[in-house]
Amino acid sequence: MSTRYAFVGLGHRAQMYVDALLGDWQDTGTIVGLCDVNTTRMAYYAERIGRPVPCFAPREYGKMLELADAVVVCTVDATHAEYVVAALDAGLDVIVEKPLTVDAESCAAIAEAAERNPGRLVVTFNYRYSPRNSAVRKLIGEGAIGDVTSVHFEWALDTIHGADYFRRWHRERAHSGGLLVHKSTHHFDLVNWWLGSAAELVFAQTDLRFYGQARPRGPRPARGQGAPGLGSDPYILDISQDERLKRLYLDAEHEDGYIRDQDVFAPGVTIDDTMSVLVRYANRAILTYSLTAHAPFEGYRVAFNGTEGRIELEVCERSWTPPHAAVDPSAASKEHAAGSWERLILHRHWQEPEEVPIEQGAGGHGGGDRLLLDDVFRGPGDDPLARPAGYRDGIRSVLVGVAANRSAATGRPVHLTADGTRLAGA
Repeated sequence: MSTRYAFVGLGHRAQMYVDALLGDWQDTGTIVGLCDVNTTRMAYYAERIGRPVPCFAPREYGKMLELADAVVVCTVDATHAEYVVAALDAGLDVIVEKPLTVDAESCAAIAEAAERNPGRLVVTFNYRYSPRNSAVRKLIGEGAIGDVTSVHFEWALDTIHGADYFRRWHRERAHSGGLLVHKSTHHFDLVNWWLGSAAELVFAQTDLRFYGQARPRGPRPARGQGAPGLGSDPYILDISQDERLKRLYLDAEHEDGYIRDQDVFAPGVTIDDTMSVLVRYANRAILTYSLTAHAPFEGYRVAFNGTEGRIELEVCERSWTPPHAAVDPSAASKEHAAGSWERLILHRHWQEPEEVPIEQGAGGHGGGDRLLLDDVFRGPGDDPLARPAGYRDGIRSVLVGVAANRSAATGRPVHLTADGTRLAGA
């Protein structure tokens, strides 16, 4: 039976799902409605779909739901909850981009809606499906290093990817929850999934040290378009040179006033770019985590210490970026052009280190994106790695970030309930 899909939020993030339903997954369903605050963006996707599709303003969201069996939510993070809850209460399945939401109150609202309705709620954590991360899960599940006692996890966003959060709506904590929610939800979910446990205590320190007005830099343009340094300053993005960004954002500004190319050093940044978090899990494992959004390279390192050995995963997604590539709006898609590699090492007590092969598939994230889309549109199969993520997984990852933000603001540790789905006392 073909599923009728509706979309709310038609920025660039929606394209992966739209293209899937127009391509290899077109046999699973059809797109029956589009909803966004901006008619220009809806027109872009209607043209991409290649046939007339009913378009709705946010106030007409309920009317669109009447046409659908499932809804894909790709709106600004802080608005996810209202769309998710309304869709569940209408009896629909929901596919929602990470993060599930941005605060404890909306986590509770989503949980209540999910528990009173039969609809399926899927959070699209594509990092679970990346072969290297799946290989780590398999090793831990097989007991390769015994019981995990500690995890050391460092994530580096470079001055292409990291910078982009500071020129978009993500730069305002009220919209995104900050990077410890918007970005780190991926990373906290990985640790939760790898360990098969939930966080019970979080302590954090964060700061804004590089972007915004963290360091005096002299006069700066408010945005990229019309800026004197356009085309030469690696921190200024020329969205007019990318047809998709131009049509989705530059050509759509007149409707909603959203500026996609704000200067990363302009005033108004309310999120952090330098973050360290300490987490204790219900199974007694301890996580030390750091996120840097202004690194010269892109990648991550994660090490697991266990009672019988150690696992080390090191991933370089982009070793460096020349300045001329940084001003190219499509540079983020060239993550392998300037050097990338990955290595997974298993250390067992009293044995030589062993490099574990990582099997690659076709498509993004080493084939992981295709596996995710299969689970989303064809339904999850019998997966021994338990990669499909539901609302509880989404809540557990969000609340680690929420607790970290609260801890950084108060200077005190924050406790969570035993299952990691609520802040203690909330």
